[in-house]
Amino acid sequence: MDSATFAIYSSISCFNNTVTNPNHTTRLALPSFSFFKTNNSDLISSSSSTIRVPGNLRTTLLCSAVAITPAVTSDHHLSALSKLQSLASEFRSVSEPIERVKRLLHYANLLPQFDESLKVVSNRVMGCTAQVWLDVRMEADGTMRFLAESDSEITKGFCSCLISVLDGATPEEVLGLKTEDMADLNVSGLHGVKVDSRVNTWHNVLISMQKRTKALVAEREGRSFGEPFPSMVITAEGVVAKGSFAQAQARFLSPDDLKVQELANLLKEKKIGVVAHFYMDPEVQGVLTSARKLWPHIHISDSLVMADSAVSMAKAGCKFISVLGVDFMSENVRAILDQAGFHEVGVYRMSDEQIGCSLADAASSPAYMNYLSEASISSPSLHVVYINTSLETKAHAHELVPTVTCTSSNVVQTILQAFAQVPNLNVWYGPDSYMGANIVELFEQMTFMTDDDIAKIHPEHTRNSIKALLPKLHYFEDGTCIVHHLFGHEVVEKIKDMYCDAFLTAHFEVPGEMFALAMEAKRRGMGVVGSTQNILDFIKSRLQEALDRNIDDHLQFVLGTESGMVTSIVAAVRELLCSPESSSREGKVSVEIVFPVSSDSVTTIPQKSSAGLESGDILNVSVIPGVTSGEGCSLHGGCASCPYMKMNSLTSLLKVCNSLPLGKDGLARHEAGRFSLLTPKGKLIADVGCEPILHMRHYQATKKLPEKLIDQILGAGNNGRPT
Repeated sequence: MDSATFAIYSSISCFNNTVTNPNHTTRLALPSFSFFKTNNSDLISSSSSTIRVPGNLRTTLLCSAVAITPAVTSDHHLSALSKLQSLASEFRSVSEPIERVKRLLHYANLLPQFDESLKVVSNRVMGCTAQVWLDVRMEADGTMRFLAESDSEITKGFCSCLISVLDGATPEEVLGLKTEDMADLNVSGLHGVKVDSRVNTWHNVLISMQKRTKALVAEREGRSFGEPFPSMVITAEGVVAKGSFAQAQARFLSPDDLKVQELANLLKEKKIGVVAHFYMDPEVQGVLTSARKLWPHIHISDSLVMADSAVSMAKAGCKFISVLGVDFMSENVRAILDQAGFHEVGVYRMSDEQIGCSLADAASSPAYMNYLSEASISSPSLHVVYINTSLETKAHAHELVPTVTCTSSNVVQTILQAFAQVPNLNVWYGPDSYMGANIVELFEQMTFMTDDDIAKIHPEHTRNSIKALLPKLHYFEDGTCIVHHLFGHEVVEKIKDMYCDAFLTAHFEVPGEMFALAMEAKRRGMGVVGSTQNILDFIKSRLQEALDRNIDDHLQFVLGTESGMVTSIVAAVRELLCSPESSSREGKVSVEIVFPVSSDSVTTIPQKSSAGLESGDILNVSVIPGVTSGEGCSLHGGCASCPYMKMNSLTSLLKVCNSLPLGKDGLARHEAGRFSLLTPKGKLIADVGCEPILHMRHYQATKKLPEKLIDQILGAGNNGRPT
């Protein structure tokens, strides 16, 4: 994800549900409550009570979309509220940043003693720049007690302020407090003090307080806090898999050396390059990752880079390219190789059957063509199509409406740039409905940002221009990826309860509820929303930060995308953990990858198996894998495994490679043939379908849409259609 897109995620405020009227009175709808903001005070009213809240707490209530329940009328809450009001008033009276720092240092000195025995990794608060330890206990009367410590005096001051408000509070009070409630206590404007990181401290410590409070309440009530998701813990020494689904993923991380050697020798002998997607079967990825050390022309990536890697392999002398992915990926590889002049390089799929994709299928449906037909009668129009579609779809679409491809990394910037370059433009995005809805949500939230903040995202846009483009931005409403579709309500609720203090990663294609959760995590430095490569880069970045701190640490990441990514994640994490620099450090860091799937998403057979995995071990995991068993998929949880991608097996890869070159006649159904079919206007699908990809690459290189595309949009030549 580019830096400008990241800026969106960092800058968006919380005013989703506010509407400002001409009299400067803001009303926020809350569950069973109404909120009215006036110049001097705020009123919260419900059917049972009315509470007057001083104006200094407006930010608190404006940014909280949940939080007020009938319990707010209790004496306990008013007491906690009084503490908060007093503390906020104290800090508001200090205008100079340096004086606020002094006030925080004063509170740091008031922090109760923290026993050294409590400074353990399990008490660490994730996501804070400084080291923070938190101990949470419940008294016999049900009130909460907190102790905290940090190696940063300013952070100790923040913790002290939080504890002064919440120590001795009821669980309801603890769970009702929001980060924004502490806004008046922030330190800003002082050289060397990073405001964002300090806000993150408030948020991350508070969330840890709340998570542990929920767990203690559950324990007190004699109920389980929840069954944890399966996970995989990675250390410098090896990998430990928790739960049968994680064991199924971990089984192939240390593949048989003979299989690795056999594949590497075969590829080298016959000069075969391999490009594979991150979502590949774990057995295949495990062997490929190890074989790459013996044969460099193996590349595992997201779909955009696969074709580029194939071209690099062809330039290096590879005679054949094996594509491990769905069919549109092998089509793209074939077309891009032809565009680059490598017509003689063979491209082979891994199945003699169709390897589909629910998202690509949606884009080739009559409904999508009807959607584009509507776009074609609106002028000027641009079709922004997700890269994960077939070449035929791209070609047919481009002849209906001028088209540019996009990825989950650049879609936001592509759309903003198009609106900036073409006045009164209509943009039609597709086919991923969740991504389309998430894009619209982003832009709607941008309308509450300042022009200066918007300019950091795109210099040619303002609040007015964002408001003006929203009615002209359309998205297809009937296309989803079956993997991301099931990251729904039950998964989100479990993440909120059990993993709210973990790092959260999510693909841009997830449903809105998961998207909102990941956006909130991103806002406080604890998450990423983007492509598979963005997710991998985020994990590596957070790990490197932990290693640089040279302390014992445990990082937990919720993997909000297809589980096949874990092989590349493990390889990247192990590379960092086992590097010479890391080996010389005293601090020991572990990384836990959490798979958000339900417990009934894997079929098992009773069989004794080990959960640990050391280098060279092969697990005999009692799991029935594959499409028919629905591995990783459940209506009650996430769908962490793509059945189409699992059609690419190690057996099929070896079969294809062994048959080349002399037996290639028997691979006719495996070969990614050249598109000799013609578009409705009599042009080669390969030529027309590649043009939207080339338009995107021009944009990536120059940050401008190419003039040829602009001419097509504005109607130059053949009424705006590609000529």
